[in-house]
Amino acid sequence: MSKICDLFFDMAAKYPQKTAIWCDNKTVTYKELAALVSRYSNFLLEAGVGYKDHIGFPMNNSVESAALILAAANLGAALVPINPTLPPEVIKSLFAAADVKHLIARKNFLKQAEGETDLNLNGVRFCLDGTWKHSRSLESISEVSDKRPIINQVTGEETLIITMTSGSTGEPKPIDLTQNNKFKRAMAHIRLYHLTEDDRILAATPLYHSLAERLVLMPLLIGATSILLPRFTPAIWLNCVKDQKVTFTIAVSAQLGQIAELLTSPFVPEIDSLRCVVSSSSLLENHVKNELIDKLNCDFHEMYGTSETSTVTSINFRETMSKKHSVGRPLPEAKVKIIKEDQSIAKPGEIGEITCKTTLMCNGYYNQPEIFQDAMHDGYFKTGDLGYLDDTGYLYFAGRKKELIITGGINVYPQDIEDCMKKILEVKECAAFAYPDNRLGEVVALAIVPKPDTQLSKRRIQIHCAKNLADYQQPHIIVFLDQIPKNSLGKLEKYNLPEYVTKHGVFK
Repeated sequence: MSKICDLFFDMAAKYPQKTAIWCDNKTVTYKELAALVSRYSNFLLEAGVGYKDHIGFPMNNSVESAALILAAANLGAALVPINPTLPPEVIKSLFAAADVKHLIARKNFLKQAEGETDLNLNGVRFCLDGTWKHSRSLESISEVSDKRPIINQVTGEETLIITMTSGSTGEPKPIDLTQNNKFKRAMAHIRLYHLTEDDRILAATPLYHSLAERLVLMPLLIGATSILLPRFTPAIWLNCVKDQKVTFTIAVSAQLGQIAELLTSPFVPEIDSLRCVVSSSSLLENHVKNELIDKLNCDFHEMYGTSETSTVTSINFRETMSKKHSVGRPLPEAKVKIIKEDQSIAKPGEIGEITCKTTLMCNGYYNQPEIFQDAMHDGYFKTGDLGYLDDTGYLYFAGRKKELIITGGINVYPQDIEDCMKKILEVKECAAFAYPDNRLGEVVALAIVPKPDTQLSKRRIQIHCAKNLADYQQPHIIVFLDQIPKNSLGKLEKYNLPEYVTKHGVFK
């Protein structure tokens, strides 16, 4: 199998003057990026970074971050990218779980970490944007050789990225992704979405998540151009797509919801370059899909997957309008089974846990093989998600297993309640969740964010629910919030909701 850096350097030799990356009005050609990757590789090597060493990296979206991913691949080292805004104690815990030895960070992070907590690292510290005490400055690489160092030990089986899960619990697990994992995932998406060297591929999510890493790597492996957005707002996204002639992107549903809302304004740029947009992370509401399909005028896909499995299913709504509630059929690399509580296989239409087998599977949870093994069933990964297959093999998502509300022994699916609530025009966002109850064990609770300048009462919601939901689905608790807690990809953090609503909610 071709190693990631070999393929990138092949593209740099083939397209030396072509733009490799655009980021924040800065461009680098393939030749310039190859030189930067080589200099980073030589600098890290000379400073003491060894084969299979783990490097912590509070990562931002930048050309330098993309180059350092390739430099790590070149050296056979592993990056542990994390959100730089996390509390230092959390970062310390994550780094410990991933056996981080070295650190690459910006000056502000190094200063804050030194002042608040000792990260207990026994390797080298690198400052990305200047100088800081006890650190090597990566800004001094201009004097370093731009000849690529070849590490003969590198096979592609080495860990490249250790990323943390962003699921529905507060205990993230370190997902081990080898170079071959990342390569296979990139190539599967290149085939699935028919990407070529003519594409301009936009990454608008944080690079410390695997989605953006894949979006940056894909173009660099085929000689296309990577468009890397340093921060997201719907206006910035639309202007970037227009100005940079973006042809393809995978965006999280929370972003697309904001983009669809802005597209209803008459003052938006005309977009004519997009060939394909893919929605990921969580389900889009149908009216949002319709708005995007109509206004963006391109192929519009939705995908389903997890960080452990990569993309499992995909659907093109322009080709399959009758399946708008589905998240698609399995990729050629994947198989899906729905498993019931008794571990039997569910019939078409029966809800159970979504399990999948795929050649894109991660290498496991780093240093936690038993936990990963517990997540497997007959070679299939148990996603923790609920769903069903129809009789034509299309998958439908029904929510997180851990978010299932069991009230008086009856299963209640939060998505059924949320779908009902979204029919009230004054509801901007909502989340149904389990709230502890002495008599029933759990009761249905409902958190609602009303649209600005609207009136929405508890009585209105109760009447709507009484008309449209079964008795066991009725919310016992209704709470109004200014916002619902989300992670950096826009996913609701329902495991936080009982505590969050107690502190921030207005109970009515």
